[in-house]
Amino acid sequence: MSNTTLISVSELVSHITSPNWVIVDCRFSLDDAGRGRRDYLQSHIPGAVYAHLNENLSGQIVPGKTGRHPLPQPEKFVKTLSNWGIDDDVQVVAYDDKGGAMAAARLWWLLRWLGHDAVAVLNGGWQQWLNNGCPITNKTETREPRVFTPGIRNDLLYSVSGVLDILNDPNYRLLDSRSADRYRGENEMVDPVAGHIPGALSAPFSDNLRSDGLFLSQGELKAHFQKLLGDVPTKRAVFYCGSGVTAAHNLLAVAHAGLGDACLYAGSWSEWITTHDRPIARGSD
Repeated sequence: MSNTTLISVSELVSHITSPNWVIVDCRFSLDDAGRGRRDYLQSHIPGAVYAHLNENLSGQIVPGKTGRHPLPQPEKFVKTLSNWGIDDDVQVVAYDDKGGAMAAARLWWLLRWLGHDAVAVLNGGWQQWLNNGCPITNKTETREPRVFTPGIRNDLLYSVSGVLDILNDPNYRLLDSRSADRYRGENEMVDPVAGHIPGALSAPFSDNLRSDGLFLSQGELKAHFQKLLGDVPTKRAVFYCGSGVTAAHNLLAVAHAGLGDACLYAGSWSEWITTHDRPIARGSD
């Protein structure tokens, strides 16, 4: 059976040499775009290839039009996945050092968007791997290329026009994955405009994690998101964040809770504010 949401350190250890498993190191820092690669070169999980958020997991930024991390072009990303040795028979495991919230969950969502469900995020990430005394290496890894065949699922994706269509519609739920203070517009240190999309509820991705960096239990996650969603079905829930990265952490948590697939507004806040004609709210809705 494939792993489709989270995987434990112990299970990954048992498959670390499996030829049909591909491990991807997704460590990245918004403050220092080169740090993740440097950390990878210093030490990583044996066999892991490195994925750079800006270079591999995002597309080209168009000033005044896209957000900070637009989705990669499918054709280009398919080539990247193929070069990493991923095809229909491969189990992918992604990890980072932010509890999955920086880029591991982003890769998880991108693969599911392209129709590859056999992808999981390492629960607890790099820290749990080290805390358990698991093997590490500084060897630069390469994989034998395979042919990745996409099956794009645009039903998981919302555009800015789609979000405008559901604003304040009680049949849908729009959820902001950033910290509560950024949602309220009190502490915006990343984007030039503070606030949130009107009608959105605050749902910080950090609420999915325990103090040790592991995810809450499935039951705890289910109760958490059922409270946020109310009577709205999961397929009508749309998550966003600053640039479409940490929102994937919420999508992963929803799926792990057994609630199905919610949707991503990939452009997120940094795209929403590229024009002055879109409404903005501040404070708590």
